[in-house]
Amino acid sequence: MLNVVVLTGRLVADPELRHTSSDLAVTTFTIAVNRRYARAGEERQTDFIDIVAWRSNAEFVCKYFQKGSLIAIEGSIQTRTYQDKDGKNRKVFEVVANNVQFAESKKDGGNVSAPADAFEPAAAPDSYSSGSDEDFQATDTDDDLPF
Repeated sequence: MLNVVVLTGRLVADPELRHTSSDLAVTTFTIAVNRRYARAGEERQTDFIDIVAWRSNAEFVCKYFQKGSLIAIEGSIQTRTYQDKDGKNRKVFEVVANNVQFAESKKDGGNVSAPADAFEPAAAPDSYSSGSDEDFQATDTDDDLPF
């Protein structure tokens, strides 16, 4: 079974480093991730995703990232259940970060007022997006394949 999540988004608040009773570093933070597409006539939707980072990942996030920073996260989805103050059972979905990386250059770091298209996927080169095959060459199909 596979449980892998890869996200890029902006921190909605400064992360805070905490320690468990057994002195493990941990931080929880939320990132805002814009959806790729918007319905006609509507604004693009943003998802707010809770992230948990442990040990050196938690220390790294708290040292180098702040509100508005663009962050790349690779991890897995975890679910937990708990009882709220009214005794109702609640279920939480969060991403446990296995790998955290910078997703913007140092000079752009902390740019909270990113343009609206900051989360747009990069456009494909013209030769690919137009369906041109000029960048490809034919191969001789009579030869044995090299693998």
